[in-house]
Amino acid sequence: MVVPPSSYCFRIMLLSLTLFLHLASHQIEAASEKVEYLPGFDGPLPFQLETGYVGLGDTDDDLQVFYYFIESENDPKNDPLILWLTGGPGCSSFSGLAYQIGPIKFKIEEYNGSLPNLILRPQSWTKVSNIIFVDLPFGTGFSYAKDVISHRSDWKLVHHTHQFIRKWFIQHPEFLSNKFYMGADSYSGIPAPAIVQEISNGNDKGLHPWINLQGYLLGNPVTTKNEPNDRIPYVHGMALISDELYLSLQRNCKGEYMKIDSENQLCLRDMQYYQECLSRINMFDILDIYCEDDSLNNNEVKQRRSFTEMPEAPPRSSYLTVPAMDCQIYGFFLGTQWANDASVRKALHIREEIGKWERCYTTDFDYEIASSFEFHVNLSAKGYRSLIYSGDHDAVVPFSSTQAWIRALNYSIVDDWRPWFLNGQVAGYTRTYANQMTFATVKGSGHTAPEYKPDEGFAMLSRWLSNVPL
Repeated sequence: MVVPPSSYCFRIMLLSLTLFLHLASHQIEAASEKVEYLPGFDGPLPFQLETGYVGLGDTDDDLQVFYYFIESENDPKNDPLILWLTGGPGCSSFSGLAYQIGPIKFKIEEYNGSLPNLILRPQSWTKVSNIIFVDLPFGTGFSYAKDVISHRSDWKLVHHTHQFIRKWFIQHPEFLSNKFYMGADSYSGIPAPAIVQEISNGNDKGLHPWINLQGYLLGNPVTTKNEPNDRIPYVHGMALISDELYLSLQRNCKGEYMKIDSENQLCLRDMQYYQECLSRINMFDILDIYCEDDSLNNNEVKQRRSFTEMPEAPPRSSYLTVPAMDCQIYGFFLGTQWANDASVRKALHIREEIGKWERCYTTDFDYEIASSFEFHVNLSAKGYRSLIYSGDHDAVVPFSSTQAWIRALNYSIVDDWRPWFLNGQVAGYTRTYANQMTFATVKGSGHTAPEYKPDEGFAMLSRWLSNVPL
């Protein structure tokens, strides 16, 4: 449940005071080191990579946040700085670095037991921006805590991310003048706007260091948690279910597909037929092949196949069998083998306290924020820029669902719906609103957009950061 505004403001004041006193009276527990090479990558790195830990607790081993910081390959002193949070909740932002927007990716080749190889991604977003990829919430990636479970909730994720970035800036004052943006995707569409609001309120309260906050960008974002209800009209429009089934679902379920009355047998019958129609569809990209994933436990498989629950985290990291090379999850498998290699951990300066690395740790999370809609309203009123983008073949968070909550903001349109282009071809469609919000689709892309369409994703970001119309 969303915290009422009055309670929220009180919590912000307490958090600001706590942060200020802590930063003023305690030595910041932080350690960062340059990474000169990466096992699996041929030659020296052609970009500046730093990894490190930022301590948020009272002792060095209490709450330790791990991050990857990659300087802009263009002009790090003047290019924007983006803090990136991957979805889940509970997936390492290494996902963003290696699979979506970072400068490296895994070479897709047959796994023979040796260390997977890395190659460059030409469309890395670090070509035009500095990016911090952070492992939060705790238990995610290489971050750790004495008591992980007690630190895993929406609001704690918000507070921890806010504390992290303030402390990171104290360790990196040379970036304080850079324009700062919050970036996130998937489930992090819920906490990210709240994080931006905390940073903004902290600035207003005089919290130090002051952050040059400009706005935020969200990809395929969960927002209202009503997305499962929006999937059915989406998949009907994509010709995955028949007109007759769609009309029957509307008539018998009356638009509610998440909380179905157990006595509504007609709706339950329709939903079973619906699930059968989609049982072999990859909901993350309906154009992609469907792959069985044995890394998901039975409960997660049930959720994934029901399509009536909230979008769950992408696949976990413990594979019983090697996935097929043409499956998207094959790259996740390679990442798990790579990150658990001793030479990789040494190169990344990982502490010995860390056990087995898993890309996503999705259990024991307390869902406290029902919707991030009100934060978008507040941030728009403060004049922050925002870019909201969707892969138009994502059925987990359909673009139509994102359009619906943006439309509910009721802002006037500055630049109406039109195609945007790359190399003379339609790359997607876009619309700009008076509250400095830009919405864009990426044609033919899934969840999330840059992973499937890296050229289009890079062009979209570059133009938006430069205030150039898409």
